[in-house]
Amino acid sequence: MKKICLLIVIFTSLQLKAQSFDEYFTDNTLRIDYIFSGDVNHQQIALDKLNCSPHWYGKHKRLSELPVEGNGQITVRDHKSKAVIYRNSFSTLFQEWLSYDEAKKTSRSFENVFLVPMPKDTVDITIELKNNRRETQVSFTHQVTPGDILIRKIGYNYRTPFVQMLTPKDSTNCIHIAYIAEGYQTSEMPTFINDVKNTMEALFAHEPFKSMKDRFSIVAVEAPSKDSGTSEPSKGIWKNTALSSHFDTFYSDRYLTTLNLKDLHDWLAGIPYEHIIVLVNTNHYGGGGILNMDIGGNVGEFQLDNIKGSGTLTEAHEFGHSFAGLADEYAYEAEQIPMYPHDIEPWEENITTLVDFKSKWNDLIKKNTPIPTPTTPANKNKVGVYEGAGYSVKGVYRPMMDCRMRTNENPEFCDVCRRALTKIIDFYTK
Repeated sequence: MKKICLLIVIFTSLQLKAQSFDEYFTDNTLRIDYIFSGDVNHQQIALDKLNCSPHWYGKHKRLSELPVEGNGQITVRDHKSKAVIYRNSFSTLFQEWLSYDEAKKTSRSFENVFLVPMPKDTVDITIELKNNRRETQVSFTHQVTPGDILIRKIGYNYRTPFVQMLTPKDSTNCIHIAYIAEGYQTSEMPTFINDVKNTMEALFAHEPFKSMKDRFSIVAVEAPSKDSGTSEPSKGIWKNTALSSHFDTFYSDRYLTTLNLKDLHDWLAGIPYEHIIVLVNTNHYGGGGILNMDIGGNVGEFQLDNIKGSGTLTEAHEFGHSFAGLADEYAYEAEQIPMYPHDIEPWEENITTLVDFKSKWNDLIKKNTPIPTPTTPANKNKVGVYEGAGYSVKGVYRPMMDCRMRTNENPEFCDVCRRALTKIIDFYTK
């Protein structure tokens, strides 16, 4: 039986002076729930709820540094000194939705959840959303006092049952991932655990994950659903599941997501996680990946790839999005999306508009390689600058003719994507 894997993950100022994690934070997680709303002309950020859960499973070093730029950033400042004491980057479904025609004629709201270490003293937290020109579109700052009696305590007295699937070499300095069941009934949990094993096997068959496997901690979270499967609105099918996931996000039949991020994090309260992979129990292909927010892929396909002989290894592609902010390297004439202005260099490391190519993979290109690089058989395994990427057949370029971030048929990440993934893993663990 094929399954779908969807990961939701989580999770300009004064410079932070050199300091230890313990100087500003306790070993707890502050979870902040927001509502992002608006349309293409006006956006708004509102604070929804503050939550606290035991232990902090994110980075303990390089606290004021961003792993990648992202389409948005969260910044925590010490209220007294104004020093930046924590930052992280993200992208959101709300920002993606703003690129669709619906956003020109209606206003919508989206749940968003962010995790930061619990501060010892009062802090000012700023959320910034950027447009596709890398300009701040909307910014919102609010104050958090750790002694606030209305901060909800979760995950202290009860945790959803989970199984430790992969133990890292150093549990204090690793990347914490939680697989969570979606659309699995209680009686189907043995199937869920087996699916997690298969998806892990597929993901860690890829470099650089294969050689850096001992830096990851993985748990499987047994969140039960009343119904088996997931909703398919285009077919009139609606299921009662733990996370209310569904296909047809933004009316795209293969786009499988959940918009119920607060429910997701409630299930995970008290569990060791920062990044999340939601395994959706369905036969149909689909998913989606957004930096530190969503990942999707077809488990039934990718568990069979090089390991068992066939399939698409979709999870690896989507994890490239959500974990390292890698861009899609494909483009189709019939489905072009103007996501990347051709006069602005994208922040994603695996695509370029040639506006600032020196900041990308110029150092990996052999001397005398033409730019742009023709797609000829002689260049099949050669790093170059190939036109057609980021949903644009013209004006946006990719590093190689094919890559895991371009097609499901390609079994590996290209040299540029592998370097970007390695960089992220090192960022969190070195």
